[in-house]
Amino acid sequence: MKRPSWHELQAIKTLGEQRSFRRAAELLGLKRSSLSHLVKTLEHNLGVQLFQRTTRSVSLTEAGQQLLDRLSPLLNQMDDVLQDISASRHQHYGTLRISASDVVIGVLLDKVVAEFSARYPDIQLDFAAQGALVDITAAGFDAGIRLIEDVPQDMVAIALGGPLTFVTVASPTYLAQHPAVNHPHDLLQQQCIRHRLPSGKRYQWEYAQAAQSYEIDVPGIITLDNNALMAQAASAGLGIAYVPSLYVEQALSSGQLVELLADWRVQSAGIALWFPPNRHQSVALRLFIEALKTSLPRPE
Repeated sequence: MKRPSWHELQAIKTLGEQRSFRRAAELLGLKRSSLSHLVKTLEHNLGVQLFQRTTRSVSLTEAGQQLLDRLSPLLNQMDDVLQDISASRHQHYGTLRISASDVVIGVLLDKVVAEFSARYPDIQLDFAAQGALVDITAAGFDAGIRLIEDVPQDMVAIALGGPLTFVTVASPTYLAQHPAVNHPHDLLQQQCIRHRLPSGKRYQWEYAQAAQSYEIDVPGIITLDNNALMAQAASAGLGIAYVPSLYVEQALSSGQLVELLADWRVQSAGIALWFPPNRHQSVALRLFIEALKTSLPRPE
């Protein structure tokens, strides 16, 4: 089998992402006929069809999707390698793709990005706000930022900042219409906004005071997998939520939400940036990690 060229692989990746010969050809600087011929030649050499074509659309076959899933991270990694090789000419440049929750991205924008971008204006930051945990390698991300306990165990994790406090909150409207909550067990008689973990399991709310600790599978008619949406649901009076305090600081300050069970608070280990082991680390990612360590230091 003839090995595809770098140019052919880039063309397949671009067409797979754009799902349009016209748009892909424009991005690649090719004629549509040239791109079509390239794809047909590659399919012939591989002995498999990669794309389904109609007069109006282009879609990946199962084989094409498998190729794209495995090809994209390799090409992205090769881009990083080539950028690093060129570092002697212009070291601090490139695009850094980060998957994180919306609130973490907000923290980065508030405490990290301005200084980092001023220092390295040629490094582009591409943030994706994602509630669910994703396979960053397959999705083409350089790194992810999540709660430390959510980071896959086979990944390299760099802890950032201090512990995160989890708080129990509800709106004044909800509290006026329901019994008081003075003990974690009182939650069993409430409407709660339940949390579905990336594994699909429901999260049990955790509380501790002195020698007492509880993990409670709270009742409720609403289940979400996103902390920001849980905070929003609580603000709308739909029930009691249990979220990291970062998500509700403004709502608590304005009185839109009220904290419950403050004496039973527990803390998470905090957040961490994570990436696959044994993977080439780009100059851009190394510089960003150093900026995070400076702006979000761990407490001594």
